[in-house]
Amino acid sequence: MPFDLFAPGLGPTLALLALRVGGLVLIAPVFSAKTIPSSIKTVVILLITAVLAPAAYAGSHGTAQLTPATFFTEMTVGLAIGIGGAILLGATELAGDMMSTAMGLSGAALLDPLSGQSSNVLSQLCQLFAVTVLLTVDGHLVMLEALALSAREVPVGSALDLQQGAVAMLRTAGELFLLGLRFAAPVIAASLIANVALAILTRAAPQLNVLTVAFPIQIAVGLAAMVASLAFLATYVSDWPLAFETTIGRIFGALNAG
Repeated sequence: MPFDLFAPGLGPTLALLALRVGGLVLIAPVFSAKTIPSSIKTVVILLITAVLAPAAYAGSHGTAQLTPATFFTEMTVGLAIGIGGAILLGATELAGDMMSTAMGLSGAALLDPLSGQSSNVLSQLCQLFAVTVLLTVDGHLVMLEALALSAREVPVGSALDLQQGAVAMLRTAGELFLLGLRFAAPVIAASLIANVALAILTRAAPQLNVLTVAFPIQIAVGLAAMVASLAFLATYVSDWPLAFETTIGRIFGALNAG
């Protein structure tokens, strides 16, 4: 059956769907990169909206209405879809910060091309590595599939339980620190062991000037542990699409609880 461009209620449905897509583009990895011009992001929002328009209109049955409540609701749904990937990259950046602090490299900062802000070198390395793996396993397509799924599971313009949805999103965001600590744990542990060994060496040989050797040894041990832990990070990011399906299903279920 052909899609009717002049169907009643199509205008409000398209406007609300564009807000949902905009919420995803605002927070999702890659889509929200500062290096992408605003004009390109606008074109992406319009293209995705046009592609998903038939499914969104069929799900809403043309009953969507433009109200402040539906504006906020649709933006929240888009943010809920993008938060899974945002937390993953946030966790890798947090892990880089922890690694830098443990290794004594927290002062080495550069301009982050993704966020447009200054961050330390290891944070950028971990973040860009995670983005590369995420794109390799089609993580961006997984988020777009979730956006398409939301047109059926969470119809555009429908009344949602935003309180329960916000609680589910906050619980998901609470995993950021735990994931970052898991990613950084090998480097933190290796740096701690190196510091303990240097302390014992200083006690055994007081004539040794520990300040001349502690810093390079700590950096070398930390970098070796970080390189070894990149395989663990790549494995987790590769399995992220499966975890994302569970996360987004839990959030959709909370939004539909009402």
